[in-house]
Amino acid sequence: MHIRHATLDDEDALGRLDRVTWSTLHAVSPRPRPPYEPFYGERFGPRDHLVAELDGVLVGYIRLGFPTPLACNAHVRQIQGLVVAEEARGAGVGRALLRAVQEEARKLGARRITLRVLGHNAPARKLYESEGFTVEGVLPEEFLLDGAYVDDVFMGRSL
Repeated sequence: MHIRHATLDDEDALGRLDRVTWSTLHAVSPRPRPPYEPFYGERFGPRDHLVAELDGVLVGYIRLGFPTPLACNAHVRQIQGLVVAEEARGAGVGRALLRAVQEEARKLGARRITLRVLGHNAPARKLYESEGFTVEGVLPEEFLLDGAYVDDVFMGRSL
C-alpha cells in the first residue's frame, strides 16, 4: 500500500470512488446524480487529500481541513471525509490513511484533530476509537436518513 498526497490527475478517480461508495451509513448529502459536481472545488483541492493506492489503483482517500475559518482555531484540524473502496476494506487502508493524516496534521502544526461520524456507523467508530479518538459530544437525532433519525457524533484527540 502506498499513501501519498492527491494530485489534480486523481480528480476523476476520486469522484468515481465517492459515487460508488455512497451510503447513508456515512453520507448525509443526497446520492450523487449526473451531471456530477467536480470532486475538487473552492473549499477542498488536492492539497487537502491523502490517497491510498494498492497495486497502483486508487482505493481510498482522507480529507483534512479546518473545523472553522477562525485564526484562534487554526491549531485544530478536522477529518472531513474518509472513503475506502469496497474491495479494499479490511486490508488496513482506512487505518493507514487515518495514521497518515494525523502525521500530516502534526507537520502542519496542529495540536488536535477532530471528526464527525454518524452514530450508526459502527465500523468507522470502532476504527476511530482504536486510534485514540474519543467521543467528545453527541447531537442526538441530528439527521433523518432513510426514514430514521441518526446521531451526529463528534470525536477528537490530541496530537
